[in-house]
Amino acid sequence: MKLAARMEKLPPYLFLELDRLIERQRALGHDIINLGIGDPDQPTPAHIIQALQAAAERPSNHRYPNYLGSPAFRQAVAAWYKKRFDVDLDPSAETVGLIGSKEGIAHLTWAMAGPGDLVIVPDPSYPVYLSQAILAGAEVYDLPLPAERRFLPDLDSIPESVLTRAKMLWVNYPNNPTGATADLSFFEEAVALCRQYDILLCSDLAYAEIGYDGFRAPSALQVDGAKDVTVEFYSLSKPFNMTGWRVAAAVGNPTAVGALGTLKSNLDSGVFTAVQEAAVAALAHDPFTFFKEQSALYAARRNIALNALEEMGMGIPSPLSTFYIWFRTPRGMSSSEASRFFVEEAQVVVAPGSSYGEVGEGWLRASLTCPTDRLIEAFDRMKAAMARIS
Repeated sequence: MKLAARMEKLPPYLFLELDRLIERQRALGHDIINLGIGDPDQPTPAHIIQALQAAAERPSNHRYPNYLGSPAFRQAVAAWYKKRFDVDLDPSAETVGLIGSKEGIAHLTWAMAGPGDLVIVPDPSYPVYLSQAILAGAEVYDLPLPAERRFLPDLDSIPESVLTRAKMLWVNYPNNPTGATADLSFFEEAVALCRQYDILLCSDLAYAEIGYDGFRAPSALQVDGAKDVTVEFYSLSKPFNMTGWRVAAAVGNPTAVGALGTLKSNLDSGVFTAVQEAAVAALAHDPFTFFKEQSALYAARRNIALNALEEMGMGIPSPLSTFYIWFRTPRGMSSSEASRFFVEEAQVVVAPGSSYGEVGEGWLRASLTCPTDRLIEAFDRMKAAMARIS
């Protein structure tokens, strides 16, 4: 049986490879601590669960949902953007509900780019930006995020020949995998560039509500005129500990949002309405206190990781957002060698930076989304493994 040619161009998905590595180690009887995947270990807030339970009891919610998101959910998203970012959105034309951001990122790429088009993808970055451009048949221009620029791209370095062909430019701040942040001036620069060359600016704002040391992430849509060229993805997964619920929204430019909705209506049937009602409860409950508590928990875990890395001679600047720690591999190892070393010698899984792009080679990503006592144990194991090879 021969697969479609596009499948041959698709790199292995990072987390599938990590799962196989974990399975092999567990088969050997090892206790594995997995710091490779960013999946919050804390529960979804009780009032959101209660809203889901009540909504699931109503027979009217057992039917097909609204393809584009229920009016109540889209209105809640618009109200949240006004409250959080002081951004005005038309719920009917400038918001669309998603079965999680990953789905929306994929479908927007298919709606906007195809063979002969070009998509500008950061390197390193969330692998879905690259994989979906490949599946859509588009070409990819890798935009480096160098450490010396605090993992911000040099937009002035993009060749004119790329800009004139590009259909989409992906940005993701706060950033996965590096934990880097951007201020509003960066988004002003990106919006200006995209307006000049008629490029869709695609802002992935998945980690907006995790902030340390007083940091609060801006939205690209806060820039004057941003909606002319920008679509932004806002997910409930990370801020509300709802990764398994699969609910998010795309907001911004009405043409792109409309195209995304049209494509989705041909491919899926939308988010279960009871989940959307729970999402409305999440956004309407004034969650700032909850965000502050979650950020405090991650900040404490961040400090544990930073102190351990310093003791291992692998210290890094303190990140201001996300629940990721992005650090250099030890002893000149490649990313894959270092990832395998920590699994085999410490029974700790960390993600190889090369899985996020060529510029990620020589780096590792550790997630803070495991119980604090297990995180301490993980870094103690890693320190012990490093001591054995010093």
